Amino acid sequence: MSEPSEHDVEIGFLQRRRIEANIIAPIYRAMCVELGEQKAAAIIRDAIAADACKSGAEFAAKETHGATISTFVDIQSLWRKGDALVTTTVEQNENTFAFNVMRCKYSEMYREMGLADIGALLSCVRDAEFIAGYNPEITFTRTQTLMEGASHCDFRYTTTPSA
Repeated sequence: MSEPSEHDVEIGFLQRRRIEANIIAPIYRAMCVELGEQKAAAIIRDAIAADACKSGAEFAAKETHGATISTFVDIQSLWRKGDALVTTTVEQNENTFAFNVMRCKYSEMYREMGLADIGALLSCVRDAEFIAGYNPEITFTRTQTLMEGASHCDFRYTTTPSA
């Protein structure tokens, strides 16, 4: 589940998440029966978070001049492939990348698959962990998501200006 291969980039992250959800969901449901929902969710969350952090670090390692807000902006097309996200940029400069997601096909896909209850666990958990692996000096905040019923997702990435 870490860094995408050329084939993964070709199919896009949206289709990759669909494939993963079809594998993870039945395992999660079985774990809920055996361990309880709270323990099962914690195990899945930890595994997905670790994978996202590792993926962020792998992406950062490919940045020849370092992983920055600017280089992070440059790779956003990977998540947007196939119009998977409709976004509005709020602010963008070398220390800030703030945007709102107005439509999220990831969220829509999980709902269509009957997985709305674990969609945030399967995808939204990745966001903070990916950036932590990509560059731990970039702070990520989000107060709401479409997956959880909000009107939009508010992604905010910031870093301290260099002196």
